[in-house]
Order: sequence, then C-alpha cells, then structure tokens
Amino acid sequence: MRNFNYSAIKDQKWDGDVLGYVAAIYKEAGKQELYLKQQPEKLNKLVEIAKIQSTEASNAIEGIVTTSTRLKQLALEKTTPKNRDEEEIAGYRDALKIIHENFDVIPITQNYILQLHKVMYGMNNPYAGRTKSVQNYIAATFPDGHTETLFTPLAPLETPEALNRICEEYNRAIGNHQVEPLVAIPVFIHDFLCIHPFNDGNGRMSRLLTTLLLYQSGFYVGKYISLETKIAQTKDLYYRALQASQVGWHEGADDATPFIKYLLGTILSAYKDFEDRFELVQAKISALEMVRRATKQKIGRFGKQDIMELCPSLSVSSIEGALRKLVEMQELRREGTGRATKYYRLN
Repeated sequence: MRNFNYSAIKDQKWDGDVLGYVAAIYKEAGKQELYLKQQPEKLNKLVEIAKIQSTEASNAIEGIVTTSTRLKQLALEKTTPKNRDEEEIAGYRDALKIIHENFDVIPITQNYILQLHKVMYGMNNPYAGRTKSVQNYIAATFPDGHTETLFTPLAPLETPEALNRICEEYNRAIGNHQVEPLVAIPVFIHDFLCIHPFNDGNGRMSRLLTTLLLYQSGFYVGKYISLETKIAQTKDLYYRALQASQVGWHEGADDATPFIKYLLGTILSAYKDFEDRFELVQAKISALEMVRRATKQKIGRFGKQDIMELCPSLSVSSIEGALRKLVEMQELRREGTGRATKYYRLN
C-alpha cells in the first residue's frame, strides 16, 4: 500500500499559481470576516440559498434529481421523501446540516466519516456507514459507446487501513502546522477519492468533507456560496484535474497539483461570488437599482432565479416587478414564457 505521509508535500516548492491562489483566498477570507460583522442578519438568506443549491448540485452530479419545488421543500425540511432519490437528497441535506452546526466538534477519523456516510446514504441501507465490499472502478464512457477504466481504487480489504492512514496523516500535518491547510485539504480529498472507500456515495462524501475541512480551518465561504454548484458547473474540469492527479497514485508517484489548483480556484471563485452578492445586499438602493446592478453582473441569458440569488434581500414579487420595469425601459429583453422565461441586457 502507498505511503500517505505528508512530509513530501511539506518540502515541496509550489508554483506561482498555487501560491497565488492561497494568498488570494486568505485575503478574501479576511474580507468576508469583516462583511459578516457588518451585516450578519442580511446574509441569512444567502445561507438558505446555498443550502438548497448544495443539496441539489451535489446529488445532480451523481444523477440524483427531483423537481425544483420538491428539492426546495426537501432542502428546507418542509416535506418527507417520496422515493429513493429523494431519500438520498434528504440524506445529503441532513449530513450538510450536521457539518454546518457541529464542524468544530467533528474529529477527522474513519469512524466519523462512516457516521456521516450513514446519515447521507440512509439509516436503512445495509451499505450505509460501511466501507466497500466489492472492488470499484472509475470509468468513462466515450462517444462511440465503449467504456474504459481510468483508475482502479484500492481493494476492499485495503480500504479501512488506508482511510485510517489519511485521517491520521492529515491530523498530524494540520496539528503540527507542517502543511498549509489550503494545500493539505485538496490532498486529503484527492487521496479519499483515490481510495474510493464506499460502494456508493464517494463523490458526495468528498464534497461534504471538503466543506467540513474548510470550516475547521476557518474558511466559511461554503455556508454562503454553494461549492457543490461551482463543481457541478465545471464538472469536466473537475474530472480532468482528478484524472491527471491520479496517475502513479498507487506507487506514490502521483502529483496532486492539478487537483489542488482546481479546488483552490473553485474556492476563490466562491469567495468572489460572495463579495459580489454582499455588495448588492449592503447597498442602500431601491429594488429596481439593485436588480439593475445584478443584471449587469450576468453575461448572456439569465433567469429570474439567477437574480434572486444575487438579491437575497428582495422578495420574489419585487424582483419580478423590477425585471418588468427594466424590460419596459428597454434595458432588458425578455424571451419565452413561464419557467422558460429568460432575459438578456440590451446595453
């Protein structure tokens, strides 16, 4: 089995991209801390939106979906699941809630990871909270229909020890301040995905663990901006970075840099989104002007939901009224009807 020691990472010389991401994220995290002290009550709506988006996006990446109305009801605990997909969506919601409310008292150990998996995957599922019982493979299906195995994770018998090891080494590296947390976190997630410890739910667990580890190191952007949505929007880049980083992993000859850069870029992008939304929230302007500024942040076509995310302090009726007014003023053009309605700017 490969060695999970972080000593090589500790001594590694990182390129300008990685160092730039780390510096920029620390700067944005500092700004976010100031914002939260200024207008904490106005940002509560962002938390609700992020919760819904995170639950939807992380499951959708795995093909687990329901209607938008049902999704919102499930994410906000206003209904009970009707089928297996909805049970898994509700399970992700429950695991995410535990992390949001208890991140500071959740140790990074195999036992707690198994417990989170059990919450996420469903208490009544026989595989929930247990490491895999059969060999799994990471495969890709190509346009001509053929499938290729891209990576073979660890065998089931090796998995429990490996999961213990990555937890121990991560805790040692963070506890002894050996490795920058913003580097150690992507490396841990990369190793977790290479081990692929469960029969099912590995991707969703990796995203929950990303949020948990970031919170524990003082990076709270995932509470206000959905990291899962960011990953879903760049899914091809995510898989490409992961595949590039997996080469030579079994032999300890892998280079996790592509995955580190991808994840840090995603985190930084989320912080930038938070800043944009905070500027709109705290500005003392009319609903019309707030929506106007929000539309100027969009490129190409956008829907009402896109503006609602940027203007969480406004009611749906206020946003609809402002959009109608901007169409009348010929600043926007409207296309389609009902849920298919889209807008785009004319100047």
